[in-house]
Amino acid sequence: MSIKAILFDLDNTLLDRTRTFERFTNGFIDTYFSHLDETREIFDRIIELDQDGYKDKEELFAVLLEELPWNVRPEQSELLAFYKREYVNHALLMEQAREVVEELRKKYRLGLITNGKTAIQHGKIDRLGIREIFDVILVSEEAGVKKPNRAIFEMATAKLRLNPEQCIYIGDHPVNDIEGATNAGMRTIWFQVNQPWRDHIAAAPLHTIKHLGELPALL
Repeated sequence: MSIKAILFDLDNTLLDRTRTFERFTNGFIDTYFSHLDETREIFDRIIELDQDGYKDKEELFAVLLEELPWNVRPEQSELLAFYKREYVNHALLMEQAREVVEELRKKYRLGLITNGKTAIQHGKIDRLGIREIFDVILVSEEAGVKKPNRAIFEMATAKLRLNPEQCIYIGDHPVNDIEGATNAGMRTIWFQVNQPWRDHIAAAPLHTIKHLGELPALL
């Protein structure tokens, strides 16, 4: 079947999650550790513990509360509220993301499937100003299922009224994105960012890219 739709992951695919979280972390340190002259170790430790976004945030802040040299130790609820309020304000697009999706929009229907909390993910999408570009947006918390479960990909194709074989999915995570979409019957393109490929993964993407600007020539 001919390709009718292109679907994307959000974090570290369209959203530059690395720079977004680094910007948030700098703001977090400015707010809570202004009493310190040197904060590089704190920055590095937060980035390490965050695990490229895969660390549960309640667990992350619980560890930070125990480890970091607070002047006045806040409640965990305060830190979670700070994260929910401030993180989305630092959202940044990947280089050429807008240009690429707007170019693809001329030829294909577009979808977005992302794991995460509803308020956070929708907040980032709105901050980036990309909501109106997509025909379908699915966030795992409100969908009730998350990648790599094939059901969330099937929800997207159902909303698009397309067969999986008519869709290409693009994402950075070998299991959640590439294996998940492949198991749902989609073809895939792996965006190589931070997540390494694992030997046990049987899914075979059509292409591997290292920059979004490579996409238009492939599609």
